Amino acid sequence: MKKNLKKLPIGISTFSEIIEQDYLYIDKTKEAYRLITSYKYAFLSRPRRFGKSLFIDTLQEIFEGNKKLFEGLYIYDKWDFEDKYPVIKINWGGDLRSEEKVNHTIYELLKENQKRLDIECEFKNNPSSCFRELIHKAHEKYQKPVVILIDEYDKPIIDNLDQMEVAKVNREILKGLYVIMKDNDRYIKFAFLTGVSKFTKASIFSGLNNLEDISLTPEFGTVCGYTHNDIESSFLPYLEGVNLKELKKWYDGYNFLNDKVYNPFDILLFIKNQLLFKNYWFKTGTPSFLIKLFQTQNYNLAKFENLKVSEELIDSFDIEDISLETVMFQSGYLTIKEQIIRRNRIQYILTFPNLETKMSFNNYLLNYFVKKPIDKLPIQNSLIDLLEVANLNDLEQTIKSLFASIAYNNFTKNDIDEYEGFYASVIYAYFVGSGFDKVLAEDVTNDGRIDLSVFIDDKIYIFEFKVDKKGALEQIKSKEYFNKYLSSGKEIYIVGVEFDSNSRNVVGYEWERV
Repeated sequence: MKKNLKKLPIGISTFSEIIEQDYLYIDKTKEAYRLITSYKYAFLSRPRRFGKSLFIDTLQEIFEGNKKLFEGLYIYDKWDFEDKYPVIKINWGGDLRSEEKVNHTIYELLKENQKRLDIECEFKNNPSSCFRELIHKAHEKYQKPVVILIDEYDKPIIDNLDQMEVAKVNREILKGLYVIMKDNDRYIKFAFLTGVSKFTKASIFSGLNNLEDISLTPEFGTVCGYTHNDIESSFLPYLEGVNLKELKKWYDGYNFLNDKVYNPFDILLFIKNQLLFKNYWFKTGTPSFLIKLFQTQNYNLAKFENLKVSEELIDSFDIEDISLETVMFQSGYLTIKEQIIRRNRIQYILTFPNLETKMSFNNYLLNYFVKKPIDKLPIQNSLIDLLEVANLNDLEQTIKSLFASIAYNNFTKNDIDEYEGFYASVIYAYFVGSGFDKVLAEDVTNDGRIDLSVFIDDKIYIFEFKVDKKGALEQIKSKEYFNKYLSSGKEIYIVGVEFDSNSRNVVGYEWERV
């Protein structure tokens, strides 16, 4: 790190430590001030490692009146720090993989709050009763309404989506705990919950209908993450020699209906690792249940480039009927590309937020598709080498090798359209996972959709796929899919690939240069 630059707060979510030890801090107290002066019960959904815990800790310091920490920040001369409030803070963490461990964690969290507030609960064996008693006694002792901050409120459920019975039991435990807030409204000044998922209120909040969801409220769109202005100001001294367009392509792109934000975990690790572009956020724990959802719901992976969904679909999470689109949006693998409002109804176009997520997610799925994860590396290298020089004759054997490596049990669907979606998904995943940053699925023309368009350097490749049918190349030619790119000045190649559902591999392959 260069001299005179502040240390980076990597892995630090304690506000006082960041301020007192002079770490770099991006001021989020303007959003904090708006939140605590405009809401009583609020909820924020953001992907993991986006700064939710630091924001929760910042709120705690505000309500506890630690004014000195905020000197020089937005809120310093706007909030009455003399007006202090008792804070109950619940921060889910650790091993939550069973009902017993969840109950033990609740007891430990409530004990920590009792110690900090100098209160002792009489109810030792009932978490909900202890929580209620803690609220009442804190109000009585400090003669002030209580502030409740709950970080990662959904973690006991999310951590168990691969063992659904445990997830359902934990949901009932949380429901019994959180409803206490509704029953004790008169004793509460402010309550704020964060999490990854937005469960339907009926399934977990059980009557807490005054909880306002600010996840897609534009004024809080940048409450977590770094804006491009942050990059060009606060972080610029750390990024000497870095191509900011490349940085933006790799780590920016999360859209919560305000300025897009960079993944903060990526930016901090990128700087720490000598400005090396690589996967930082994605590899910290992609949930295995995504693979199961992808398999059971049989999605064409390529459709995630432009996925149209309803407001309701991304707005609620129900473990009785989990939607892959909902999980991918709420956990940060997809983001909003466009908001569409028609006749008072809202729809969204979702897409991958950036190159890291797009490339890493496709590689992640490939480890599921192929028999051995190592098989994909030489094929990916071959794809790059062949397309850089337009060696389309040898590309046929590379594609055959690719499909020969796929496990037999991944070919389970009988419907031809589903087969085509599967083949398109695999090829799309290999291209994107290999590092091609511009791969378009279902590329729209004035006479249909191109299955796949791949752009590399001065070349454009147009692919059409068919299963148990002939005429893939002829369809490209008859519909003149290439017309939209004729004025680009680039070399254009058209490729038709035909698969057989019995042999599960390529049986027809033709290409031409336009």
